[in-house]
Amino acid sequence: MITESPLLIEPLTELKPQQSWNQQLKQAIRTLPELLEAVDLELSELNQRQQACADFPLLVPRSFLERMEKGNPNDPLLLQVLPQAQENQETEGFIKDPLAEKHSNLSKGLIHKYNSRVLLIMSSGCAVNCRYCFRRHFPYSENRMGDDDWQNILQYLAADDSIEEVIFSGGDPLMMSDQQLAQRITDLEQIPHIERLRIHTRLPVVIPERITEQLTQLLSDTRFTTIMVLHINHANELEQILQPQLRALRQAGVMLLNQAVLLKGVNDTFEAQQALSKKLVSLSITPYYLHLLDKVQGAQHFAIADDEAIKIYKQMLNNLSGYLLPKLVREESGKGSKTPVIM
Repeated sequence: MITESPLLIEPLTELKPQQSWNQQLKQAIRTLPELLEAVDLELSELNQRQQACADFPLLVPRSFLERMEKGNPNDPLLLQVLPQAQENQETEGFIKDPLAEKHSNLSKGLIHKYNSRVLLIMSSGCAVNCRYCFRRHFPYSENRMGDDDWQNILQYLAADDSIEEVIFSGGDPLMMSDQQLAQRITDLEQIPHIERLRIHTRLPVVIPERITEQLTQLLSDTRFTTIMVLHINHANELEQILQPQLRALRQAGVMLLNQAVLLKGVNDTFEAQQALSKKLVSLSITPYYLHLLDKVQGAQHFAIADDEAIKIYKQMLNNLSGYLLPKLVREESGKGSKTPVIM
């Protein structure tokens, strides 16, 4: 169990405001000793933690690190990115492809498992490597799209007029440049039956400067109804520097939603969920989904029991207004939608 930390809203001091998001990404922490020094900690099981890094690399932007409480090994943001010895263990039921995406991965970069929408793997990289990531073993090297692959995807989409929505995912789709995104969106706009563009991203949360004027203008100009689904698990992830970027997106007509994952030791209390929902709504972000952990190999230490998750959610139902409530769901392979855990 963790002790809740106050929301950190002080402006950054070490990162210069004029640094681009690309520059900040280049300066991200990529080694365990560097991370431990930055958060003022000495931890045990270093060899096992290093082994976990070999399986799934460590990556933490310094702007995200600045929101962590130094010297606190249980900081809820640190726990999301800190390699653990348990990651090297095999646990029954935790597998490399928990959502069986290989069966829906119809061609390079294309996953089609739900009616009316498709998901495109736009990038293999992220700005932060979350240790619970359900795609930590995803075969990105087999899904890198070349120009011919992109043309094949456009043909696939054009041939199926039941597809109304395209989801940009990854990795993180905002790892692409604004110019690359503009070309992809322009190509998709030529397909009349596509109405909505959804962008799933964590990059603006960890490096707010990713929401550039050019990106905002691009999303404002597109004919698509545009939805950006952010990934925020704890109220301490939201800081003052993000507010202008969120305001610009809203003014551009972008709908802002959030999906979180219920994680042991990070946000598995009513108090943590209440604080997150209230902070999201104060920034005009709608709480969308609260996911139970996908059972991916290496993330078993984040799992909580269904009955504990339901207990937390019932507290939310009894104490929060409806607009503050995300849907508590799990994703199951072969199902046509997310599965509600409680109705």
